[in-house]
Amino acid sequence: MTAAHASTPAPARAAPALTALALKLAGALLFLTALAMWMSRAPDWPVESLVARWAPPPSQFIDLDGQLVHLRDEGPRADPEPLVLLHGSAGSLHTWEGWARALRARHRVITLDLPGFGLTGARTDADYRIDADARFVLALLDRLGVQRFVPGGNGLGGEVAARIARLAPERAAGLILVAPAGLAGEPAPARLGAIAARLPLLPQLFETVLPRPLVVAGLQYAYGDPGRIDDAVVDRYWQLMLRDGNRRALAQRLAQEEHATEAARIGTPGMPTLILWGGRDRLIAPDAGRRLAAQIAGSRLVVFDDLGHLPQEEDPARSAAAAAAFLAR
Repeated sequence: MTAAHASTPAPARAAPALTALALKLAGALLFLTALAMWMSRAPDWPVESLVARWAPPPSQFIDLDGQLVHLRDEGPRADPEPLVLLHGSAGSLHTWEGWARALRARHRVITLDLPGFGLTGARTDADYRIDADARFVLALLDRLGVQRFVPGGNGLGGEVAARIARLAPERAAGLILVAPAGLAGEPAPARLGAIAARLPLLPQLFETVLPRPLVVAGLQYAYGDPGRIDDAVVDRYWQLMLRDGNRRALAQRLAQEEHATEAARIGTPGMPTLILWGGRDRLIAPDAGRRLAAQIAGSRLVVFDDLGHLPQEEDPARSAAAAAAFLAR
């Protein structure tokens, strides 16, 4: 009788092969990830390489205590209460170009790149708290000889404008808030950046990698109608984020981010306030605007049903008309 030969069970034979395949797949995935990151490398751009395209007249630069500030000052200098407009996170003064064109015939319109954004560049002290932003704007207005004005802003800029009104109520002739940040109970999408900024290594990765498609995706999320986004808009956001120091400054800002403990803190009682919101805002839902309007006595809320988080960019004519009516009150 032939002796029976012991055979290795099939699962036991397959295990080493499956392990080897898994290791190969993992290795391939790591290689592809590394390749994608290498291809997405985005080194900082020196500010000199960006000025020609993004700072044509009437742009100007002012040295404010060692900080070079990019601003535009348009319209009649005799205007006793200029409009001072502040952009949102990752934005620049260009977001208000449509408003400036619509309003500068009758109103002095001052726009600027906040520290860490656009062409202004990072702060030397790396202080990106909202109070620091507000005092920075007040110092710039002192330099320009502007005492009384109407602060306004979108997103982060709205929070800064509201803080200015709280710090210097005697100087604020009114307040324009376009989907402002900093509200109590702010929804998760608007706070993800602050959470991400605290994750190990992610801020450092952000400083070296910024794929253009990621900027496209962010704008598509922010706009109510993504069809309004063109290459020039994408180039502006992408290239100005690459300005040397801006990505590190944004990571530092997000890590320092503060939020109001109550929505009413964003307003000043008795101050004329215009609140604008996009009905398709997915970053900060329009319900937040309705709650804010209910908490600021005498405020006026205008909701543009078809617009998103950036109504001043998506439809500058319609949103600026609401601002013009408010200023003519």
